[in-house]
Amino acid sequence: MPHSQFPHLLAPLDLGFTTLRNRVLMGSMHTGLEELGDWDRIATYYADRAKGGAALIVTGGMSPSPEGGVAASAAGLFSDQDIANHAIVTKRVHENGGRIAMQILHAGRYAYNPACVAPSAIKSPISPFVPKELDDAGIEKQIGDFVTAAKNAKKAGYDGIEVMGSEGYFINQFIVTHTNKRKDRWGGSYQNRIRLAVEVVRRCREAVGTDFIIIYRLSMIDLIPNGSTFEEVVELAQAIEKAGATIINTGIGWHEARVPTIATSVPRRAFSWVTKRLMGKVSIPIITSNRINTPDVAESVLAEGCADMVSMARPFLADAEFVKKAETGRANLIAPCIACNQACLDHTFGGKISTCLVNPRACYETELSLAPARGTKTIAIVGTGPAGLATAVAAAGLGHNVTLFDRAAEIGGQLNMAKVIPGKEEFRGLVEYYAAEIVDRGIELHLSTDVDVETLKPFDEIVIATGVTPRDPQIPGQDGANVLSYIDVLRNGAPVGKRVAIIGAGGIGFDVAEFLVQDGESPTVDLELWKREWGVGDPRITPGGLAADGPRPDAPARQVTLLQRKSTKLGKGLGKTTGWIHRAALKMKNVKMVGGVNYERIDDKGLHISFGEARENPTLIEVDNVVLCAGQISARGLADTLIAEGLTPHVIGGADVAAELDAKRAINQGVRLAATF
Repeated sequence: MPHSQFPHLLAPLDLGFTTLRNRVLMGSMHTGLEELGDWDRIATYYADRAKGGAALIVTGGMSPSPEGGVAASAAGLFSDQDIANHAIVTKRVHENGGRIAMQILHAGRYAYNPACVAPSAIKSPISPFVPKELDDAGIEKQIGDFVTAAKNAKKAGYDGIEVMGSEGYFINQFIVTHTNKRKDRWGGSYQNRIRLAVEVVRRCREAVGTDFIIIYRLSMIDLIPNGSTFEEVVELAQAIEKAGATIINTGIGWHEARVPTIATSVPRRAFSWVTKRLMGKVSIPIITSNRINTPDVAESVLAEGCADMVSMARPFLADAEFVKKAETGRANLIAPCIACNQACLDHTFGGKISTCLVNPRACYETELSLAPARGTKTIAIVGTGPAGLATAVAAAGLGHNVTLFDRAAEIGGQLNMAKVIPGKEEFRGLVEYYAAEIVDRGIELHLSTDVDVETLKPFDEIVIATGVTPRDPQIPGQDGANVLSYIDVLRNGAPVGKRVAIIGAGGIGFDVAEFLVQDGESPTVDLELWKREWGVGDPRITPGGLAADGPRPDAPARQVTLLQRKSTKLGKGLGKTTGWIHRAALKMKNVKMVGGVNYERIDDKGLHISFGEARENPTLIEVDNVVLCAGQISARGLADTLIAEGLTPHVIGGADVAAELDAKRAINQGVRLAATF
């Protein structure tokens, strides 16, 4: 039986008054869908995940009050019409065999809202507004709002609620002295500071009765100064259980913490050790979370007794059928979450609808249909980078006969360079997934093959996904033996000296820098090394779990200078939620970042630069090697030849637009193109 492969993950969980079909929670994600008001679209998104096997789904955060919303426009559950709208969602989830809980999220001082409120009038570093300090009556009003939201959730057909008590939001702000300076019954002693959390759970339980799931999201490790100690976390968990919670879910780190918690450079299951310590301290189930992205990882977490259940959020964006594929022996065909944040969190914080780099249908299920094709076509795709692979898999899934060509000896294109970067090991899994799909879908693959017009003419559709080539920066001396391209370094393994200048500080320049400063094992695959590098300590020793002696990264393998022509901050164009991580990682490795430069020439001594339009302050950077990462141009020679011959190829990915290497755009283009065949 396939179940034997993941016996812990697929085992039912008895909650007393109800039983969950397996140990998988689809964790809460703010997608922006609820704010759109297209309830069929929202219902389809959640129903697909229920159909795909998630035992319990938690919605994106719903505001209990206007002042508590993450933004002034945040969705809530306030009116009879709201209840009717949400009932559309819960009905569809139930029809597809799932359970769904509504997360009640009060943002407190994190709210991007001038009306925001908090325990004390202390501005958050990630919000421009100073919150209003609540008086006793104001606090009682907020508790009442939680209770009303819980009752409305039950009326709308939800199976439960999740009370958001972690990540530095409103309830969490009351719990720690970092944000709670009060002297009344809501502040001071720890018992007073957890009063809000306990009262919210207790009164919600009174309001909804016994046969209703209440999940409490508890911050297991705050990763901020003056956070909770582990002993306090245990005390809170026990008080929350006594107040009537059904399940305790795990939150890791405040949003303002300077420790990454879910980005791709964070080791898999990096915080399951924190949750494991709470096991046995309460009698209700405990859920662990953060960087659990495959059935194997989830199974190991449960088998080792780190939790009773696992929460996976972004993996359900990547593949709605995550659990179903694990159940039926097709785990190798699960589209992997690579934790890049590019299309999910970056979209959320950019005011866009969330989706997924590897699955552009996520949150667009009603718009981007991949129904079986009415007629079968023969489709030739040239290039096996992300654009070509995505097109091939989607088109073959629609029933077309697909043939893939690539002059390279392996599939993956630029993904094969990304996967060697320390912190981007997840890209290996993406390439492996596409390789498995090629076999499963019967796609004909021709590697180490150059194609010409005559080869492609017989096909019904021709897709050119030939990617990019490095842009020539035309620097005098760039043909010297000490000058390398990023391809030489990342793909060909060229030896690099101890002193390096990198020309170009876009995504590739940062990747090359991270590659060159690291020797030996990547911290992403060595949890203790990663914790030491980022200063993650033990909440039993230091409140909040930050190491007392701070981050202690290993010495850099090389002395690296990263340069760009623009005078703007280096890394400005990196991901909205991950750029700070890359900048901080390089800073810890003493990488020197220099902007506003002119590249005058390269010689045996190194790189000669000047500054500004007047080319002032001529400077020699003495290095052993110069690495060129000066952008890309589209490789579209074959496409132009085909067009000249009167054919009409589809040109996608880097071959279409070379601006940076954008796998998100490439995969989205490919899937959407396939849907038109």
